[in-house]
Amino acid sequence: MGLFNRKTDTATTTAAPVAVGPALAALTGDYSIDPAHSSIGFTVRHAMVTNVRGSFGDFSGSLHLNGTDPHHSTAEIDVKIASIDTGIADRDGHLRSGDFFEAEQYPLMTFRSTQAEQLGGDSYRITGDLTIKDVTRPLAIDLEFNGSATDVYGNERVGFEGSAEILRSHWGLTWNAALETGGVMVSDKVKLNFDISAIKAAA
Repeated sequence: MGLFNRKTDTATTTAAPVAVGPALAALTGDYSIDPAHSSIGFTVRHAMVTNVRGSFGDFSGSLHLNGTDPHHSTAEIDVKIASIDTGIADRDGHLRSGDFFEAEQYPLMTFRSTQAEQLGGDSYRITGDLTIKDVTRPLAIDLEFNGSATDVYGNERVGFEGSAEILRSHWGLTWNAALETGGVMVSDKVKLNFDISAIKAAA
């Protein structure tokens, strides 16, 4: 089921209108991300030998899905940096500090989409601007559309899983410590993961 447009070479190809079935067209509308049934997490290599996993517990966001003209679908997310949780309070405090996110001065991490495309089947890529601290850079998120359903409360829901990789140094997160055996305490590469459930706004 396609939610976003298939990528085309606009320099040489003019996309023909695509017939849209009623099930897909019905998904058109505005959706709010349900944080109680969603997660935004990350994984980073620690001390060269193991992975540390964490998540952000406080976030909000919205989707606009356009089933009849899918490339007009959009997404935006706001994440409160202070809600970071890796399971160790001292480490979380360090991540909020000036060595990393400077959460008091820059309380939000934001994503605003600029493009969406279908990669094949239910696989998609959404590209946009990720802002951390005072740095904004492009980010591409690969998504899997998990489907749509009406829950027991009558809410119309859609679900997505997504992932991306970034180099944290690109957003000014450069703190590190050298290890006696070589290498560094925290890897530059960070894996991001998203599990999103969103509820359609009432008509």
